[in-house]
Amino acid sequence: MLRLLRYTAVGLTATLVGGRPAVAQRGPTVSGKMVVLDKGNKPATDVGQAVVWLESTQPASVTPVTAQIVTSDKEFKPRVVVVTVGSTLNFPNSDPFDHNVFSLSQEGPFDLGLYGRGLAKSTQFTRPGIIRVYCNVHAQMSAFVVVRDSPYYAQPGGDGTFSIGPVPPGQYTLRAWHERAVELPPQVVQVAASGLSGLALQLDARGYKFVQHLNKFGQPYPTRGRRY
Repeated sequence: MLRLLRYTAVGLTATLVGGRPAVAQRGPTVSGKMVVLDKGNKPATDVGQAVVWLESTQPASVTPVTAQIVTSDKEFKPRVVVVTVGSTLNFPNSDPFDHNVFSLSQEGPFDLGLYGRGLAKSTQFTRPGIIRVYCNVHAQMSAFVVVRDSPYYAQPGGDGTFSIGPVPPGQYTLRAWHERAVELPPQVVQVAASGLSGLALQLDARGYKFVQHLNKFGQPYPTRGRRY
């Protein structure tokens, strides 16, 4: 579960955003620390693959970007990417064999077809949501694209700290996601002119059970006859 344990209005802070050192941000920020609990109440080591964002009833302008997820060693790298609505995502293939990247997610279904090493295909995301990405050739491959319709989001650093900003003062709905954690009710927060800090978020992944996804035809992956 996600628990909003505490928050206080304070001044500007600088921390890690998306796993990278953040520069000082102009304007109020929303910051805190997240913990993802795995089985045995152990903190997950991949907390940096979580995403935290703010939703508002007031529209916010976003700038589409071009990002990429590379297929390498039968993995998607990085595994989680956050982009804004209208952004384009490239999928270069660096493996010496074909991949077929696809998604059946309602918010942005696509099928890039088979393509080989040194080639890249792309798709554009026009609606917010969480897009689950797979390869139709390799059942073990999966990635996630979190598409947001505002610029108020961040990925925690390896220590779980996050900072979103600058954020205009006002009331927002705080959301947090991790691929193994259960979906939780949103939390309403008030961002003061001086910002909001000290947020302590806990996501519960203790009940997670792996379920193999189906291929793009809605069928189980074949277990025989695959060459690579």
